[in-house]
Amino acid sequence: MAFIKRLGFFLFGLSIGLVFLTIFLKKKSQETGTEFCYFPNCRTLKDIRAKQISYSDAIGQLIQQQELDSTDINGFLYNGEVDFGKSETKTKPCKTYYIEGMVKDKAAILKVKNCSEKAVIESVAF
Repeated sequence: MAFIKRLGFFLFGLSIGLVFLTIFLKKKSQETGTEFCYFPNCRTLKDIRAKQISYSDAIGQLIQQQELDSTDINGFLYNGEVDFGKSETKTKPCKTYYIEGMVKDKAAILKVKNCSEKAVIESVAF
């Protein structure tokens, strides 16, 4: 059997296997609610979401004045982009992250202190 013919069979079988694998893994991730986070931005936001979240006094006032609500903060933690250039990732015991996102059609930056047990939302700048 010629090499080109064997290569064709191999590539055909490989493509069928990849299609079945993607269908299987997609269905499995939808059933269990698992999320595959490999990039630093996704891993950082997932780590913050997994912890107990508390608010600083400044954020509490914004929530009471209805300028900000918990769904806006959730939007940051799911769709935001972490600015690792500004963030202080080497500090102990809590790391400080700056997350950029949109709040009510305005660009905003959320400052989050990520400790080992909880995450504290410190401030938001529009």
